[in-house]
Amino acid sequence: MKARATLVALVPALLLAAVGCSSTDTPAKGEAPDPKGSSASGAPGAPGAPAPTAAAPAGSGAPKTGGTKAERSALEQGDLPGYQISAQGKNPNAPDGQPQADRKACQPLADIMGDKPDPAAVETVNRGVGSQKQIGLAVSASVSSYAQDDAKALIARLKSAVAACATGFSATVEKQTGSYRDVRAAAYTTSGDESVSWTTTAAAQGVSAQVHLVVVREGDTVVRLMALNVAAAEQKALVPQEVADKQLEKVRLAG
Repeated sequence: MKARATLVALVPALLLAAVGCSSTDTPAKGEAPDPKGSSASGAPGAPGAPAPTAAAPAGSGAPKTGGTKAERSALEQGDLPGYQISAQGKNPNAPDGQPQADRKACQPLADIMGDKPDPAAVETVNRGVGSQKQIGLAVSASVSSYAQDDAKALIARLKSAVAACATGFSATVEKQTGSYRDVRAAAYTTSGDESVSWTTTAAAQGVSAQVHLVVVREGDTVVRLMALNVAAAEQKALVPQEVADKQLEKVRLAG
């Protein structure tokens, strides 16, 4: 269990999905997950983090009318039939902050695993998305606001890092170190202005997990999606197209 906890600590944002929203931890029929504890402007699930304001009724399809654009863009329970959406925050034992890569060229890839896509993000709101169709599939869906030039620069840095870091790298956060090997660009279609997608294998203490990442820019907003299978970490995971499409739809409605 310790090795598994360290492994998911290597991808902190995924803890929203892996701990709070996997399909193996589904609420009783007719019950929705607790919507409290969503995070913004800092570490996901930080104590005292404000909950989104003026939320529309679950599944109504109507955009929120209050809060920041990132809060209005965040997925809510009922947005995606067949998925459980959680904002309850990550494992309290998980490290906070931005991982530090052992190779400068790979730092953008380490950053994307942290509390926000990179230090230039003005605000980040995270959600955990657990599939009730594919047992164990968990997705972390994050929405971050940027200055538009910073958002464009992030996508460019990620594309360069994916190309430069195919052989892998190591990253450390709060004295916990793990490796990411076999970094490979992956084809993935989105409706955003520009995007980058790749797969990698995260490993720690003899435990490994296949991870798929998709990062999309829509204007000055960056959507970060990361998927793994918490029931069978060695299996390849793919961010479901319907999750990406719905998240980008909400970004556009919030704008």
